Amino acid sequence: MASSGFCLVTPASRGLGFAFARYLLANSNLPVVATARQNCDEVHDQLLSGIKDKERLQVLPVDVIDESSISSMTSYLRDTYPNTPLRLALTLPGILHVEKSPSQISASNALHSFQVNALGPLLLMKHLTPFLPTKSSPPFEPTRDGVNLPSHAIYAMMAARVGSISDNSSGGWYSYRASKAAVFQLAKTLDLHLRTRSRERSCAVALHPGTVRTDFTREYWDGREMLAADEAAGKLLGVLVEMGMEGRGRCWDWRGEEVVP
Repeated sequence: MASSGFCLVTPASRGLGFAFARYLLANSNLPVVATARQNCDEVHDQLLSGIKDKERLQVLPVDVIDESSISSMTSYLRDTYPNTPLRLALTLPGILHVEKSPSQISASNALHSFQVNALGPLLLMKHLTPFLPTKSSPPFEPTRDGVNLPSHAIYAMMAARVGSISDNSSGGWYSYRASKAAVFQLAKTLDLHLRTRSRERSCAVALHPGTVRTDFTREYWDGREMLAADEAAGKLLGVLVEMGMEGRGRCWDWRGEEVVP
């Protein structure tokens, strides 16, 4: 029997993750599971501001550097959606410690960068992949309203153009660049697994949102072309809807242009 599936956005307490969750709540009829490291009730209320259908959202406590919290989330998902596959996963953990020269590298900050930017997505992938459809799963039912999701599942990881080795022309940001470069590899490797496990029923991609006007980028607002978080979320979801299976395993920016590793 076909299912509409459910969506997951982690984390969704602010910035682009918050905008993704709000967009899905306002423009689809799908259940949305969001996560926050703390203040889940407050995040829940903020996400639902102005939204009429308040039963579709759950906000769960997850810290991506604490695997037990990810495991607790997946236990909840198994109990709540026992026969409903994951249709859209948006995994966005990110932290930036700026190092303009090698002398500024801090072991503790670099470790934190890799824990959040590389290990976090890796652990989420470990625990969430079993919720994706298999090759024997029926196509998803059509969605309504503004997000016309395809009939296959999409597992998306947030990369960054500065993680592209071929695009690196300015240097700096050592731990951020290196840890975000890992996301290109994770998306490709997961997609190769899904080609066998799910075939045309699931795919994995990486995304680059551009420079989004959030607290994360506050130091770089002056003189840059920037997108508002809700605009970036809408454009990236549009890319996911339009790209088809031929886009699987690669990284795409908010314009629909490929970011080469």
